[in-house]
Amino acid sequence: MIRFQRIGRTNDPAFRIVAIEKERAAKAGSIVELLGTYNPRSKALTLNEESVKGWIAKGAQPTGSIRNLLINKGVIEGKKVNVLPKKTPQKSEEAIAAEAAAANPTPVAEAAPEAESAVTEEAPAMPTEAEVVAEAEPAVESEPVIDEAPAVEVAEETPVVEVTSAETPAA
Repeated sequence: MIRFQRIGRTNDPAFRIVAIEKERAAKAGSIVELLGTYNPRSKALTLNEESVKGWIAKGAQPTGSIRNLLINKGVIEGKKVNVLPKKTPQKSEEAIAAEAAAANPTPVAEAAPEAESAVTEEAPAMPTEAEVVAEAEPAVESEPVIDEAPAVEVAEETPVVEVTSAETPAA
């Protein structure tokens, strides 16, 4: 397979692009061939395109990240792969339509005539003139009287008393 092999310091990643046996760990160091390097911070890529195409022709499978990188650089053609996990599973349009049908068993067209008849039967009576006037003029309430509090006096600073060791009682 073709994959990244991490090199570089802590918090400063850099990667080798290597051809490696699928069963081997990338950190083991037993690679078949070094194909290039990639620095994700500077986006610097060095790649031996002929070797990459040769390994893919032999059946080597690139990882998702390598595949997307090769597609971006035009080495191979195809669709990119989503390498990040989805937060919530995506529902197909058929599943959404089936849920909507299950939630609302009666079609909307049949429910509409019943709703119209209910509205005409339960129409509210016109408000009387007294009710309209009562709503328009709210009752005047007396405002509470707020007594102004006297200004707070600033207390004078207390004098600082210095205590010497001779004056303190012995324990």
